[in-house]
Amino acid sequence: MRALRQALRTAAGALALTAAVGWGGAVFGATAPAAKDPHGHGAPAGVGASATQAVSIVRAPTDLPGPIGRRGPQRLRVDLETVEITGQLDDGTTYQYWTFNRKVPGPFVRVRVGDTVDVVMKNHEDSVVQHNVDFHAVAGPGGGGMATEAMAGETKGFTFKALNPGLYVYHCATPMVAQHIANGMYGLILVEPEGGLPKVDREFYVMQGELYTEAPIGFKGKQEESFDKLVNERPEYFVFNGAVGALSGANALKARVGETIRLFFGVGGPNFTSSFHVIGEIFDKVYPMGSATSQVVNNVQTVTVAPGGAMFADMKLEVPGKYLLVDHALSRLQKGLVGFLEVTGPANPAIFSTGPVKLSKAPASK
Repeated sequence: MRALRQALRTAAGALALTAAVGWGGAVFGATAPAAKDPHGHGAPAGVGASATQAVSIVRAPTDLPGPIGRRGPQRLRVDLETVEITGQLDDGTTYQYWTFNRKVPGPFVRVRVGDTVDVVMKNHEDSVVQHNVDFHAVAGPGGGGMATEAMAGETKGFTFKALNPGLYVYHCATPMVAQHIANGMYGLILVEPEGGLPKVDREFYVMQGELYTEAPIGFKGKQEESFDKLVNERPEYFVFNGAVGALSGANALKARVGETIRLFFGVGGPNFTSSFHVIGEIFDKVYPMGSATSQVVNNVQTVTVAPGGAMFADMKLEVPGKYLLVDHALSRLQKGLVGFLEVTGPANPAIFSTGPVKLSKAPASK
C-alpha cells in the first residue's frame, strides 16, 4: 500500500504539472458489527472475526469467464451468496462490506441471448439483514428482486430468459437500496449477442462505487458507515473494485504492446456518474451504454457512465508504460479512485518518444 500511496502522489503531481504546462511537457469469510441502520435492519452483532482480521474483498479485474462465442441457447445456473464481511478498505483501514460471493464487485455473469438462466441466491446464515438481487438484464417484476428477498439462511430463486444483448448492472434492491449498493452489492452481467462479440486479446472487469463513512479518508481502524452522508450524497471514498488500491500491484491490469484489450466497466454507485478515462490512451471502439447491438462509437477520450449503467470499450495498445484509469472528475483521485494499466513490450518511437525534441522546418501551429 505504501507503493500505492507513492503512485497516487506521483499521479497527482503529474496531473498538476500537466495542468500547468500542458502535455508538451466459495469460502466463508469473517463478519463483524456494522453501523446501525435507521431503517429497521438493526445493528449487526459480532458473529466472526474482529476488524483487525479483515480479508481482501477486491475482485481481480481478470476474474471473469471467457467469451461464449458461437453456440446455441442453453439452460444455465447462476449461484450467488450474500455475505456480510469485514474487508480491507485501505492500508490500516477496514469496513463492513455487504457482498455477493465475498467480493466487490460480485461475479461477472456471462450468458448468451436466448439462454434460460436459473438464479439461485442464498443469504448467508450469519447475515443480520435481508438481501436480494435485481438484474437489469431481466424482463420481470423487480428484475428478480422480489423473488429473491431472503432472510439469513434462506435460499430464493427465479428463472429468466436472456432477451436483450448487452452489458447490464445487477445489485441488491432491499430497502434501503442505496445502503446495500454502497456497501458493495453490485456486479455486471453480459448477455452476448448471437455469434458472440468481436475477438480481443484480453478482457478486464472494472466497477466504480462510493463509500460513505463517518471518518474521512485516511482514518486508520474500522470505518463505520454514515447514514447522513449517504442520504446527502457526500461520499468519503470513491473506489474501483471495492477498495483503495484495488487495481494496483498484483491486481493492476497487465497487457502487452500490440494487444487489443476490452474493458467491461460499470458503475454501482449508488449516486455518482463516472467520466471514465484512461490517461494516455484512446478508446478505439466504445459500445455505448453497454449495448452490444448498437453502432459502436470510434476514437473516444472519455465515456460517461451513469450509476446503474455500464459500457464496454476496446483499445489497441501502441506504447509501453504505466497508464492511469480514472474518473475525469479528478478530485476523486484524492479519494482513492485510480487504477493502473501496465503495458510491457518494445518501445514505439514512431508513435511516442521522450527526450530532446527535434526541430521541424514545418511552420509552428498558431
